[in-house]
Amino acid sequence: MPKHSNVTRASASEAYARYSPRLCNEDLAPTRNQNWTWYNIFSFWMSDVHSMGGYVVAASFFTLGLASWQVLLCLLAGICIVQLCANLVAKPSQMAGVPYAVICRQAFGVFGANIPAVIRGLIAFAWYGIQTYLAANALMLVLLKFFPALASLTQSGWLGLSPLGWICFDVMWLLQAMVFWHGMSAIKRFIDVAGPAVYVVMVALAGWIVYKTGFDGISFTLASKSLSAGEQTWQMITATALVVSYFSGPLLNFGDFSRYGKSMGDIRRGNRWGLPFNFLLFSVVTVVIVSGTQSLFGRMITDPIETVSMVGNDLAVAIGLLTMITATIGINIVANFVSPAFDFSNCSPQKISFRAGGMIAAVGSVLLTPWNLFQSPKLIHYTLDVLGAFIGPLFGILLADFYLIKRSQVFVDDLFDATPQGRYWYRGGFNPKAIAALVPAVAIGLIISFTPSLHAAANFSWFIGAALGAGCYRWLARNERAAAPAASYSVRVAVQKE
Repeated sequence: MPKHSNVTRASASEAYARYSPRLCNEDLAPTRNQNWTWYNIFSFWMSDVHSMGGYVVAASFFTLGLASWQVLLCLLAGICIVQLCANLVAKPSQMAGVPYAVICRQAFGVFGANIPAVIRGLIAFAWYGIQTYLAANALMLVLLKFFPALASLTQSGWLGLSPLGWICFDVMWLLQAMVFWHGMSAIKRFIDVAGPAVYVVMVALAGWIVYKTGFDGISFTLASKSLSAGEQTWQMITATALVVSYFSGPLLNFGDFSRYGKSMGDIRRGNRWGLPFNFLLFSVVTVVIVSGTQSLFGRMITDPIETVSMVGNDLAVAIGLLTMITATIGINIVANFVSPAFDFSNCSPQKISFRAGGMIAAVGSVLLTPWNLFQSPKLIHYTLDVLGAFIGPLFGILLADFYLIKRSQVFVDDLFDATPQGRYWYRGGFNPKAIAALVPAVAIGLIISFTPSLHAAANFSWFIGAALGAGCYRWLARNERAAAPAASYSVRVAVQKE
């Protein structure tokens, strides 16, 4: 970053008093604390990758009929695509020092940005409850392991959850709220520990598997069923797409974290170590564990909680499950708590703070009774397909606007200007071209999701939506393309109007 970037930060701070209160509060304003190093970004991705959900996704590729080496190849290919996209989506927020919801004002208008913000917030809404429920389930296993008498509290239920289930869910809900309530500095410290911690358990579990089965029990050609060469190629393409889809949520709002990055160099380095290198190591460990369960137990076990519970040593089981709980809290906070906090705050900055926005999502996640949603595979399948149909187009429009239309320029003051003189006012604060590009792209994604004959294409809804959203918006806004900046680095000093 150029040396004069500190001057830019001060200028943005001084301009705060001129920002419209309808568009700004302390949390949404350009941050003056861009102190995240590459390691903090690396830890962010570690928390995102090292979760029960990430393990299940990686392990589930065996059910597609792929051999272990093919699973590894798909995981690596998918995560490299995620890395490329993360670098692209990080830049505008890092330059401006603002979260995803605010940077969306460039494309959708200063008030139209509430559309993508609410969509992303609602997605996090549902996932927050589901991840909290999964962590609560693991906590319940730990309690039952050490206090068998508590089994009596699992007999009856209210709203689909037993008394012990409610206790565990409430405990996990409160723990996450406590970390979140202390702000981004506390969240940064937490994810710096949560991600690496699960590696200890995963490596220990893999070591235990190898100790029990021997290296001969680990097969990198293992597959759950036999497929032809053509079928294997198609399943590998599908698996690669599923990796990208799994990370599409936190990828879309990665700007909520890249805004704190010291420089794009730090962010790229953090993405490089946190995604392909970290994910490959995590995937190798996952493949060793899943492959080993076939030899050790006579069947492939893709649920990490079930695998840990079969270790035999109560203390080891407890430590393993508690560490997985910690990792799940980490991903839930970074992926499903921070995002709605900024997104809902963006809707009414003076009435909804960062903390209030996060607590809206937390309370709403309970009202959804996520355990009932999670227990209906058909319902959750359609729910996630529908939500995914929105994420791709939003991602495509955001990048097409910043790189192809705005030519990598950010006019920060105008992001907070609620007057017709602002660059991002458009018509009444809404950009009709962005909305016009979003609607058909989402509609096509929904058609794909609900048409049985197109079920195979549903796995590629993110790619289809991103391409349609970007293509439609690029064509609709073709006459608005900005002139290329004189300098290669479009710093805010060059574009701020004092």
